[in-house]
Amino acid sequence: MSFSKKVAFHTLGCKVNQYETESIKNQLIKRGYEEVPFEDKSDIYIINSCTVTSIADRKTRNMLRRAKKINPNAKVIVTGCYAQTNSREILEIEDVDFVIDNKNKSNIVNFVEAIEDISFEREKNGNIFQEKEYQEYEFATLREMTRAYVKIQDGCNHFCSYCKIPFARGKSRSRKKENILKEIEKLVEDGFKEIILIGIDLSAYGEDFEEKDSFESLLEDILKIRDLKRVRIGSVYPDKITNRFIELFKNKNLMPHLHISLQSCDDTVLKNMRRNYGSSLIRESLLKLKSKVKNMEFTADVIVGFPKEDETMFQNTYDVIREIEFSGLHIFQYSDREGTIASNMDGKVDTKTKKQRADRLDSLKQEMLIESRKNT
Repeated sequence: MSFSKKVAFHTLGCKVNQYETESIKNQLIKRGYEEVPFEDKSDIYIINSCTVTSIADRKTRNMLRRAKKINPNAKVIVTGCYAQTNSREILEIEDVDFVIDNKNKSNIVNFVEAIEDISFEREKNGNIFQEKEYQEYEFATLREMTRAYVKIQDGCNHFCSYCKIPFARGKSRSRKKENILKEIEKLVEDGFKEIILIGIDLSAYGEDFEEKDSFESLLEDILKIRDLKRVRIGSVYPDKITNRFIELFKNKNLMPHLHISLQSCDDTVLKNMRRNYGSSLIRESLLKLKSKVKNMEFTADVIVGFPKEDETMFQNTYDVIREIEFSGLHIFQYSDREGTIASNMDGKVDTKTKKQRADRLDSLKQEMLIESRKNT
């Protein structure tokens, strides 16, 4: 290998992407590569992309151009969700050398090792829906101080009308329970006190196994691990908050915080989004959980300005959020995603109105934050 084995990384998007980058990074370091900051001159730049919004796509393009500007002779590799859904578009950008999709991401280290082979294909892109089993990521250690992230699942079966993620990640695939428990046990041995469970759709865990399992069953087994002090759940759908799920919070080691994949609290908007629940279920499940679990807190993702969302529909979302009193909100202004049902809907909301609604929710978020601090 003629180059000096310097590699730099930039990761966009969710904790799942960050977890996978850590695996790639650790494997390359084990093979003798030196990680350098992205702004330093490197021989290889790996950008792990996101495609949740058009802004994420643009950020990916900006980063790969920045890499070539830092070192015009570097090899620039793009992987991740944007690489899965828009590989041909990315290849048309002259600053890109290789595009490796999510289907092949777990083997990216082998591609890096072969990077000087003149016959090496510029594109590794397959049908993500052919993936039937969860791909393990070797040496995946996404850690923050005394807590560590553990990926338990990949993919999504929901196909919401606005979302590209199923096309980027494929259908839901669950990690073998024994591998999850082994990883957590090893992390506890290494001194980590807190585990955060991550995935694309955590509550779908076990549904794809031949012998059906469940997220609740997995949590029950995780909570039995000796010397594990705290378990946090990454994100759940409102309709997955069952009585059995609520019962799990009787265990003091399960932290009373949930991030809710909410998006809207208006029945018409939820239907147009192809969410399989309505506003009444949101209220019932979240208020019930709050009444049963002391100090329960919720954060949520919310989309404003979805096609055909009028002022009354937005107000319905605003009112439910205020009633439930979320401790934090991630607010997104709707943007068309190529190939989705919503991108072809009429009744698009103008940019000014979307910003006004986002600002109103942001003000509500600040009010709720002040209130929650008063009550602590």
